[in-house]
Amino acid sequence: MKRRDLEKRLRHSGSYLKREGGAHSLWINPKTGVVEAIPRHAEIKEPLARKILKSLQAE
Repeated sequence: MKRRDLEKRLRHSGSYLKREGGAHSLWINPKTGVVEAIPRHAEIKEPLARKILKSLQAE
């Protein structure tokens, strides 16, 4: 999955970018307070993308 598509789905679900790191971006779901690290690669493998979406309740 492309990183920008993943970020688009996260934004649509209400999550937002908390901060940028050197190798990862931290996203937070304000409803649950869950923070998830997203690698700064152009392409993110599908199992990892599904895990991130599930963790941030963006499915």
